[in-house]
Amino acid sequence: MGFNEISFRVRYGETDQMGVVYYGNYAQYLEMGRVEWLRSLGISYKSMEENGIILPVISLQVKYLKSAVYDDVITVATFLKKTPSVKIEFDYIIYNEAREILVEANTVLAFMDRKTKRPVKCPDYILEKIAK
Repeated sequence: MGFNEISFRVRYGETDQMGVVYYGNYAQYLEMGRVEWLRSLGISYKSMEENGIILPVISLQVKYLKSAVYDDVITVATFLKKTPSVKIEFDYIIYNEAREILVEANTVLAFMDRKTKRPVKCPDYILEKIAK
């Protein structure tokens, strides 16, 4: 299935008083991974929303293994777990420059109609891009 990586440097404002990345920031890192995964297929969140589809997170699981600290360059590897239906599921590995695994995570998102807020199946144009 699809796979993508994005790397970036941890900013000071993302850390707590102990100098490590605040645990809540990892959810944003996962979102960055998803957005770039979609972009690598030629799909943007903005275009999906303009086409009436929203993708709320309905499940988030994070296993913290090691801390990232200020100025670390970290990489979010994003993996599509299976072909999407009404839901789309991703696995993630976040690691540092030494390739030490910091976080293992999983998210499940639901395709929803923007107006009715009701679940819908994954749009065909997304399925076609995944199949390539």
